[in-house]
Amino acid sequence: MKIEYHQYQLQLKDTFRISHASRDVQPSLVVSVSHDGVTGFGEAAATSYYGVTVEGMIRSLKKVEQIVENHIEEPPEIIWEKLYPELKTETFALCALDMALHDLYGKRKQQPLYKLWKLDPIEAPQTSYTIGIASTEEMIRKINDFPWPLYKIKLGTDHDIEIIKELRKYTNSVFRIDANVAWNASQAIENSHILKELNVEFLEQPLPVDDYDGQKKLYENSALPVIADESCIVESDVEKCTDHFHGVNIKLTKCGGITPALRMIAKAKALDLKTMVGCMTESTVGISAIAQLAPMLDFVDMDGALLLKNDTSTGVKITSEKVIYPNENGTGVKLFKFE
Repeated sequence: MKIEYHQYQLQLKDTFRISHASRDVQPSLVVSVSHDGVTGFGEAAATSYYGVTVEGMIRSLKKVEQIVENHIEEPPEIIWEKLYPELKTETFALCALDMALHDLYGKRKQQPLYKLWKLDPIEAPQTSYTIGIASTEEMIRKINDFPWPLYKIKLGTDHDIEIIKELRKYTNSVFRIDANVAWNASQAIENSHILKELNVEFLEQPLPVDDYDGQKKLYENSALPVIADESCIVESDVEKCTDHFHGVNIKLTKCGGITPALRMIAKAKALDLKTMVGCMTESTVGISAIAQLAPMLDFVDMDGALLLKNDTSTGVKITSEKVIYPNENGTGVKLFKFE
């Protein structure tokens, strides 16, 4: 068995801004796990907001290489349980490794993961394309430059409604609003009624995580569905979202990979919550893993590779009409220049 670490500086097509940060370059780690002539790939994007660096992820993963080697013949969910006690505070690193082990497992079984899970790729929902916070003119330019049927609009300014009204003059596409915890309950309720008339589909995490009372009030009075993001990080958060949110957005890096995400999706469905998986500006390695889950979801946000100038691999391709799955096993990824 061999584990390798591939470091990337992914160049963004445009400066990406949300309410608390901006960036032009996305550091990313791709992990490869090889065994018996087969290699699986996984990825996690680093983020200063969560204190995650590529170097830190590599240090964490080197400490568990022996665990992986000792259990490499076992299914990925079993290996995840062995790894979790050592990496429970390092979920981004755990995610990259879990993705790679799932890819390896699918390749061993000679099937794409979605087939192993008995999913139909035709049922994969259309991904949104993210428009980050910028001047209204810049946001309009991005929409004009990249026509798409469904946009996620990042907000969190003191003139958010004015921005959406202006953008509406340039496209009839559906909007999803991600305010990144920048609103209070009264604002969110008022905005929801206005935004519903502007062809907005839902609001994603408009309130701070600790505003439980405000979130309950918003849940009961919003004109639009409200989807949890920062309020739904790990498995135990899903149940807490009932009667406070209409759905959950699961991030593989935050929960620790495909293994816990599958359990979170099942739990959310059992609680009658809408399900969504989002990305963290991963390249095609990470996006192809998310795409395997897509047919079981109500919504998906897997536009990470679309935002990049440079990519790491071939794999799942996202178009404005559908998700195109390659004729490959596992997650369908082939890393560029991989030896």
